[in-house]
Amino acid sequence: MSLTADQTVEALRAAGEPTRLRVLSLLAGEELSVMELSRVLDQSQPRVSRHLKLMSDAGLVERFPDGARVFYRLTSDPVVHRLIDTVLDLLADGEADADHRRLDDVHKERETAAAAYFEQVAPQWDRIRSLYVAETAVEAAIERAAGPGPFERVVDLGTGSGRMLTLLGKKARMSVGLDLSHNMLNIARSNVARAGLERVELRHGDIFSTRLPAESADLVLVHQVLHYLADPAAAVVEAARLVMPGGRLLIVDFAPHDIERLRDEHQHRRLGFADDEIRRWLTDAGLKPSAPIALPPDQDGLTVIIWTAQRPAQSARKTA
Repeated sequence: MSLTADQTVEALRAAGEPTRLRVLSLLAGEELSVMELSRVLDQSQPRVSRHLKLMSDAGLVERFPDGARVFYRLTSDPVVHRLIDTVLDLLADGEADADHRRLDDVHKERETAAAAYFEQVAPQWDRIRSLYVAETAVEAAIERAAGPGPFERVVDLGTGSGRMLTLLGKKARMSVGLDLSHNMLNIARSNVARAGLERVELRHGDIFSTRLPAESADLVLVHQVLHYLADPAAAVVEAARLVMPGGRLLIVDFAPHDIERLRDEHQHRRLGFADDEIRRWLTDAGLKPSAPIALPPDQDGLTVIIWTAQRPAQSARKTA
């Protein structure tokens, strides 16, 4: 598949402006909100929005509203993406360094706020997770979606208090839980010990770079984690990488909603996820998605969705 001459000229014209090149360079790393781009570029939000609209109309970037905010990311069209990569590769070394240093400052502020939040709420974490839908119903649905087992290896990314490990660990020969919060890991260790689970390894680790072997787990869990992340698609790719042929990935998170206060009060970055978005990420990562399971709350609140996907068993033979 390729672009016509007119499409190529239109895309190059849309990219051919210094601020728009800066935006493309920033979005090449992660999805960002208009507010964040405005801050990094030191330009007004209306001005940045005009640039983004022009690039969106030309198919260079994709716009997606999230509650009261609007986020942007580079196009998912592989041909246009390749054109953008080529244009950015031609820029002089160091051209966008200042922008990326300012973006690093935004990252540090996010990380500091998130770390402080998780350390503060760690002792009440399971109670917070059950504010919007009955946790017993969610856990029963997770057990059904995971299957009866037994599992060779369960990996829980963003394990928090270790609840998924204590829920499913007895069906596993061994389990691994990763989290960036030491306080959370300490609580998980206590909970795992109290549950009598012995073959459980708890690690300080990053969901974007787990350093775990590829295709090494027959069950991978990402439970109520994606909505905190700046690049949830990248986390899905890393989680999918760990799934062995015939194994399964479970993602548990919220359906789209508009409760803006969760951003400030609970450090939520994304206000839920649409099914087609998660399904596309899973498919692109080489997994076969199943129909999602929706768990609406008893009263007004958030709907929890369980997405499951499997790596085809024959993939090992193809790789060999």
